[in-house]
Amino acid sequence: MSVNLLKGIRHVFLMFVSLIFAFPFIWMIFGIFKTNNEIWQEPYKILPNQFNFGEMLANLETLHFENYAFNSIFVGIVGSALMIWIALMFSYAIVFMNSKGMKILFWIVLGTYMLPSAVTYVPAFVILAKMKLVDTLTGLIFSNLASVFAVFWLRQSLLKTDRSYVEAARIDGASHMEIIRHVIFPLNKSAIYTVFVLTFVQQYNSYMWPSIMLKSQDKYLISQGLRQFFIQDGAYGMNWSQIMLASTMAILPIIVIFILTQKWFLTGIKEDSGTK
Repeated sequence: MSVNLLKGIRHVFLMFVSLIFAFPFIWMIFGIFKTNNEIWQEPYKILPNQFNFGEMLANLETLHFENYAFNSIFVGIVGSALMIWIALMFSYAIVFMNSKGMKILFWIVLGTYMLPSAVTYVPAFVILAKMKLVDTLTGLIFSNLASVFAVFWLRQSLLKTDRSYVEAARIDGASHMEIIRHVIFPLNKSAIYTVFVLTFVQQYNSYMWPSIMLKSQDKYLISQGLRQFFIQDGAYGMNWSQIMLASTMAILPIIVIFILTQKWFLTGIKEDSGTK
């Protein structure tokens, strides 16, 4: 069997698998234009009987989802950026500062990764309450600044960085901050973008912790907004085109972020797995 034939078979197989994974999202997007009868009586059909964009825009105005989407995007981008900067500085100190205490500190921090996140809810809430940051997006971002996963991932990337670049920067009189900005960040860009995408998705989709500390509806994230739409507004099971529209709006920013960073994200995954 020729090499070209094997490549063709592999690509056809990958296209088939990709279509299987993409099918729920395709069905959801076309469901925006379907009626309840179409969804329930003809669920096997992908395309709707007609594309009514006027009704879709009317549903969009009814949802009032813009505030929830803005809150989630704001928390996801700002929180992920600040968290990565803190994790990068901590990882830099562990890898490039020759201190036995730093290594011990890393293993202590790594050990906390075994704790369930629910264990931290009560002490975190008490701390935020004393700082008067409960029911604020600032408090939500502040409570997510520490990430053991980000520290572990960035440390593994920094361990592969050639120390000669860092030593050369030190000889030239660069400070630690300048080394991180001009040496560490460019050499580990793929790993940083990979962590950014993963943490953005986590913070954007977060539900349990924001539901505990956010009480004002105008500060809800998109996951809480979906719950508000499904349960409290009584829309669940009544207008499925609106449900499909709300779900599409919830997942669209994640798809956009991945498309914009997929080059570095895939490179970071390959580097971490040791593939060339």
